[in-house]
Amino acid sequence: MRRGLLSDHFEGVAAKRLAAVDANPQSSNQHEVTGSEPLVRILGDQDRKSPRGGEDDRFPATYIWLGAEQEAISEEGRLSWYNSRRNDPKRGAEWRLYYQGNAVTEMMRPGDVLFVARKRDDHLLFIVTPDGSTIRNQLLWLFGMDDQLGFQFESQEISADNAAELDFAARYVLDELGIEPEEPEADRLDTLIERFRLKFPTTRVFSELARSSLPDVSARDSPDDALVLWMEREEQLFRRLERHIVAERINTGFASDDGADVDGFLGFSLSVQNRRKSRAGSALENHLEAVFNAHNIRYARGVETENRNKPDFLFPGQVEYRDADFPAARLTMLGSKSTLKDRWRQVLSEAVRIDQKHLLTMEPGISENQTNEMRAKQLQLVLPRKLHETFKVSQQAWLMDVAGFLALVAMRQV
Repeated sequence: MRRGLLSDHFEGVAAKRLAAVDANPQSSNQHEVTGSEPLVRILGDQDRKSPRGGEDDRFPATYIWLGAEQEAISEEGRLSWYNSRRNDPKRGAEWRLYYQGNAVTEMMRPGDVLFVARKRDDHLLFIVTPDGSTIRNQLLWLFGMDDQLGFQFESQEISADNAAELDFAARYVLDELGIEPEEPEADRLDTLIERFRLKFPTTRVFSELARSSLPDVSARDSPDDALVLWMEREEQLFRRLERHIVAERINTGFASDDGADVDGFLGFSLSVQNRRKSRAGSALENHLEAVFNAHNIRYARGVETENRNKPDFLFPGQVEYRDADFPAARLTMLGSKSTLKDRWRQVLSEAVRIDQKHLLTMEPGISENQTNEMRAKQLQLVLPRKLHETFKVSQQAWLMDVAGFLALVAMRQV
């Protein structure tokens, strides 16, 4: 499966924790972040004046806030990069990044982490995340940066020689930034989906197509790799078909008797986002079923336990769960969520008879605060082995992979 590279999108990135003087205009009376040599390596060292007193290096920019729980906020604007001591060379350069006031910068607080990423077209991303958050971990992993950030910028230049391949985890993080990579296999993907024309098939049909298009992938031999590759292929197929359907709808236009149909456009946009989320969850369950079947694991999908709760998967099944004489130690439940956010707590009440619950996700780099809380609540996180590397070393020993989960369930079913 051919993929793109991170260097297809970025030239470099710099990151730091925000000091009070950076994040609070009332402390500095300016909208400025103090620069340093690592940021100079990303933005350049042109000898410029203050944005309020002469020339400066102005970049088109997208401001992005990615919080722990809130929806992402983004604003289009500009960033100015200049040497505040241009007219006083004896004192040495003092670099400043001047930002505009907007909904994103109003969210900034001292201690938050700022990423300044330069794209190939010189467009900058000004990304702010809370320190210790999942998205902060994901961005550090994506850009290959050290976890221990201070109040001075650290930078990473991105070239084809050191750029990460855009695998499932990398695409996941790019999607959080609103970046959708071009597909190297676009022609082949179009051939695979041409029979659907401009209609979405059921998720089960799409999942089967994704698996059949990768005949060399074996869930029996490598369940962890199979799950990732199947999910990645289905996402590629879905986004490709979606691109054709959305383009056709946009070409049709959004017009009403009163002019532009704004409500119609907003409703269509919302439906696109909702479809992406719901289909990802269904796709994961479909592929998990294929993994369980390949290993002859007995299970029930979406059956009721107590109080109308329906765990995603129950092992060995509903009959055994409802049999009071069947040992609780031989029962297993697995929640399945393509992304977690704060929704992982939902699974805690889904099977009262089972004390130690399991939850499988495809979300990389979940924060240490969240995994610590999961452990305290007897919830074991399961992820494909490849995604373990996106977590801190201190977390990795606790994580369970798909093969390990299958071995546990198989042992209980003997």
